[in-house]
Amino acid sequence: MSKRVGFYGLISFLLLGYVFFILVQRNGRLLKDDIPRMFMRRSCKKVDEIKKANSSTTTLSEIQQVLNLQRRIIRNEMMDYQYPNEGYQRRNVTKLRDLLIAENGNPMRSVIVARVRSGSTFLGDIVAAHPAVFYHCEPLLDFGKIRITDPPLTSQALKNLKRLLNCEYADLDHYIEHGKTEYWNIRFNTPLWTQCQTHPSICHDYRFLSGMCKLFPFQSMKIARLRLHIAKELLDDKKLAVRLVLLVRDPRGILQSRQRTSFCRKNPDCLDPGLLCADLVADYNSAVELQKKYPSTFRVIRYEDLSVAPYKQVEELFKFYGLDFHPNVKKYVDTHTKNDAGDVYSTYRNSKKAPFHWRTDLEFEEVEEIQRNCLVAMKHWGYVPALNISHQREFNPVTDYKLH
Repeated sequence: MSKRVGFYGLISFLLLGYVFFILVQRNGRLLKDDIPRMFMRRSCKKVDEIKKANSSTTTLSEIQQVLNLQRRIIRNEMMDYQYPNEGYQRRNVTKLRDLLIAENGNPMRSVIVARVRSGSTFLGDIVAAHPAVFYHCEPLLDFGKIRITDPPLTSQALKNLKRLLNCEYADLDHYIEHGKTEYWNIRFNTPLWTQCQTHPSICHDYRFLSGMCKLFPFQSMKIARLRLHIAKELLDDKKLAVRLVLLVRDPRGILQSRQRTSFCRKNPDCLDPGLLCADLVADYNSAVELQKKYPSTFRVIRYEDLSVAPYKQVEELFKFYGLDFHPNVKKYVDTHTKNDAGDVYSTYRNSKKAPFHWRTDLEFEEVEEIQRNCLVAMKHWGYVPALNISHQREFNPVTDYKLH
């Protein structure tokens, strides 16, 4: 009996040992299979993090290299530069660093406010021809509207403009994203466009844009989608210390120019003389107020006056902005005011003829409709009505005006 029990006990012990061996083997395989997977997951995550860190380091390194290069270019451009007289804007500007945000300075900021197709591209490019200017061209294009007239869009527009003038790109995601497909904001900014063509990977990085902007002693901005009474908040901001020009054009010339653009043909507001001239009247009323409130930092230029006497007007404008009438600017005026060239967006024009193409391009019926909607605006800004087709073809449509 005891032998039988001992035999069965031995068998049971062997069976338990076998089962235990099988379990250990299986668990061992599971453990072996699981460890590499877990390790691979951790390794992949670690590799991704390393790649991301390396990419960020590479990007920052490239940004810094470009900024260092641009800093040297600006220093060369500004060598022997004639700074404005002592006391300009109650500041004593004697050296480059006084005007650099990157050096805790405050740049000289010039702003142009205009209606769409009123010659603002031409005037904006003249200012941007000055060396060491960082040019914010049409910074409200991403709003997708021809006119920004009501809150909350007006408030957001002003926030964006102030951020740009302070070189604060970190919160301008929509603006930067829009610039990836619409290059207007970058293409007309020559120093920025030059670097973007060579270094496209950093062109839309807010760190690069902010860094570039802060290197420049002069900033210029062209705004074509806000009424003057909204844009005047830039004048009210003493820290910005902007000098603002309102550019005005004959509504008949504006509408003739707008008819030639695909953007305006798709946008009914753009070709409405009533809306345009309501803006021109509102701008006149604001200009009367601002001329009294800011006599040294606000002025008006008519496109027709600029085109007929470009050198005189540009010299006066640069004196107003506190900018030296640099040879680059003179060269730009020389090459862009003699002959027509390029498409509807080109700034190469026979400037003495450009403002008056409407006299031959528009039918008298079209001119009559514009004049019916625009008599008040035309009277305010010194534009003479055409009486008939013969008169339209030959007369001088410009006379004097006063802000009162």
